[in-house]
Amino acid sequence: MKMMHYVAFLLVIVGGLNWGLIGLFNFNLVMSLFGGMPGVESFVYILVGLSSVWLMFTHKADCKTCAKMMK
Repeated sequence: MKMMHYVAFLLVIVGGLNWGLIGLFNFNLVMSLFGGMPGVESFVYILVGLSSVWLMFTHKADCKTCAKMMK
């Protein structure tokens, strides 16, 4: 589970940075990296979305800071 949390966290960070780049500079990092492979690009977006759902439901149990706040 720890590895799943780590991977999900990294994918959510990638998604957040991508949205920040789109908002600030109209630059889509995922499209620029995988634009020639639309299937891979869609897969990355799906993984980022699934990662956010995963973290939404498991974050409190995995995060030491959140666990301390809930006590």
